[in-house]
This record gives sequence, structure tokens and C-alpha cells, in this order.
Amino acid sequence: MSKNTHTLPRLPLPVLPSDVRGITRLGFDAVVGITNLVEAMHHSIASRAGIVGPAPAGRPGGITGFVYGAVRGTTRLLGKGVDASLAALSRLADAPATTPEREAVVAAINGVFGDHLAASGNTLAIEMSLRVGGQPLDLAAPLAEQLPGATGRLLVLLHGLCMNDLQWTRQGHNHARLLGTEQGFTPVYLHYNSGLHVSQNGREFARLLDQLVTHWPVPVQELVIIGHSMGGLVARSACHEAAQANMPWLAQLKSLVFLGTPHHGAPLERGGRLVDRVLGISPYVAPFARIGKTRSAGITDLRYGNLQDSDWQQHGSRHDQHHDSRRPTPLPEGVAVYLVAGSYSETPGDLHSQTVGDGLVPLSSALGEHENPALRLTVPQERQLVVTGANHWDLLSRPEVSRQLLAWL
Repeated sequence: MSKNTHTLPRLPLPVLPSDVRGITRLGFDAVVGITNLVEAMHHSIASRAGIVGPAPAGRPGGITGFVYGAVRGTTRLLGKGVDASLAALSRLADAPATTPEREAVVAAINGVFGDHLAASGNTLAIEMSLRVGGQPLDLAAPLAEQLPGATGRLLVLLHGLCMNDLQWTRQGHNHARLLGTEQGFTPVYLHYNSGLHVSQNGREFARLLDQLVTHWPVPVQELVIIGHSMGGLVARSACHEAAQANMPWLAQLKSLVFLGTPHHGAPLERGGRLVDRVLGISPYVAPFARIGKTRSAGITDLRYGNLQDSDWQQHGSRHDQHHDSRRPTPLPEGVAVYLVAGSYSETPGDLHSQTVGDGLVPLSSALGEHENPALRLTVPQERQLVVTGANHWDLLSRPEVSRQLLAWL
């Protein structure tokens, strides 16, 4: 007699117990945020505010205000209770092994909400680490055991916004592996929360790199850093921090390579800022601008390519920067700098190439061009490469980029 068997569908992503806790906490935060949004709209309607103008100050009073306050209070109290229960369960449960798919989802969440995750102590927040093969290096333990066969040519790679270190491998290709095979580099990858300010990540990366170079198993003969997209900004910020603090690793840095790095910002973020301002014109739709403003500090740093704390601190809020008022952050002295830019167009000099670039970063921004000479990156033409017919992520796998890296390094 045949027997029908039924199996439960497998989830495409293995969810760690800490993930459930983090997602649940984020969900409760979202309920509080939506309650605030609805309350603000209710207050504007009840106050009979004009169609155009500032939103009325304060919050609803009386029974209405009490109800909204009760919803917030109950949600927060319930959230704390659920979080405590999940924390206890996560300590007892066996965590499954992570996968590239899960890593990609968590990295994307950190890119959009990373500053909120870190500030609220959410378990989804990525803690910066240097990794090899997706596993963090223990800088307090002997690196010779963790990196057998390490050479004196140290290559450190920094991923971009909403990405992670595993995504340096694209379409079966990895620039770092090629450089390791062909030129004897030992690659190490930075894994970081791309939703934090670039300057925060730059400061932490400078500290970690100082430890890495100090404890490297063999004398470091050459240090090379490659940054893709936002990773290039983090690398520049780290070099600035190292120069200010006289960190010894900066003297060993020989080359800096930037792949599609928005040295002077990306228009999509500036477009997001414009939408926020338009929504703010009317008190009846102004609350919806809060949804747009939930984008992370890391994303808002891409408006103009902020590198230092002062680039965003002087405005009081990361959302108040209306124009490019950055302080010049020079490239480190004595370091060979190389720029790679992508262009959807087959003609690098045309208008489409200049304005759209690789779809995210305009050509001029990736090549460090700026109308202000103090902010302009002066990199010789022979140290620049423009890849035509390429989008932002193609720079991770295009063969002409690999060939140029081999030639430059």
C-alpha cells in the first residue's frame, strides 16, 4: 500500500534566531513610526492648516492625543516583552549556517536602515570585521594559523552600499583571486554596516587596518586597497583618519584603486532630497517625507560624497545639507591612485555618459572631476579607465578591469 508523504516547503533563506529577533524589533519600530505619521496627518486636518505652509506645531491633545500615546506606549512595551523572549530563545536554539543569500539580504537591510539598527542595538546590525572566505579574522589570535601561506603583498577590498564582502565574486569572477594567483597578493575583505556615516566606518576601518598590518604573519612589503562604490569613500576617509592619528599603516600603503566610487556624490540621493523638500511644502503630505528620511546616514552621505565628520555635522542633521560644502580631503601623499569609471554609453564623452554614468554614479564623479579646484582629484590620465557599456556592478567582473588591475599593480 502506497503512502503519501508531505514535506514542508523549505525557506529560501536560513534564518538565524538573532535574525528573527532583529526583524521583529524592526517591525515594532515601524508600527511606532506609522503611528507618528498618522498622528501628524490627523493633527494637520484637525488644525485646519492651509494647503501650503508649515505643519502645525505640537501633537493632538485630549482623548485623541491620549489614544496615540497609548498606541505608542503599548507597542513599545509589547516589543520589549517579545524581544526579551526571543533573546532567551536565541540562546537556546542552534543557529544554522549562514548562506550568501542571507548575507546579501542582511547587508541590504543595513544599507537602508543601518544607522537605526546600530543605534537601537538591533541584532541585525553588522559589526565591522575583516573577513576571508566569509569568516571574520580574529586579530587577537595568531594570524599565521588563520592565513597559512600569507605573503608580504596585502590586498584589502571594501564593498559598496547595501553589499557585503562575498559579493566581490560576480558571475564567477573575483578580481582579488586573480591578483592573488597572478601577482601573489593575499586578499582580505572588509565587512561593514554601510548604513553608518562614511566617516564612522572610515575611522573604524583605519583602526582595524592598523591592527591587521601590525599582526600580519610576515613583514608587509606592499599594502593595496581596492574600494568599490561607497567602499572607496570609506577607504579615503580611513586614509584621512590615519594621517590625522599618525597610524603607521599609511606609510605602507602603495596603491589605492577606486571602482565606480562617487567621489563627488550621486544624483539619485540628491533627487531623494528634492522629493523630501517638495513633500514638505504642504502640511497634509509633509508626514510622508518622514518615510523618505528613514534612509540611512550612509545613503545621505552619498549626496555629495561626505568623508569627514564635519561634512555632515555642521548641518545639524544629515538631511539638512542643501549644497556641497565639504572640506577638501586630499588623497594620501606618495600613494598611487587609480580610478575606474563605468558608462552605460559606448561614447564616454557624450551627455548621457556624463549625467547617467554607470546608472548610479556620473562619470565626472567617478573620475574625481569638480568645478571647485580644492575638491578636484588630480589623477593622471594613464591611471584612469572608463569602461563603456557597463553598469555599476559590471565593474566587479568586466575583463578589461581585471586586465588593467594586473597592469597597474
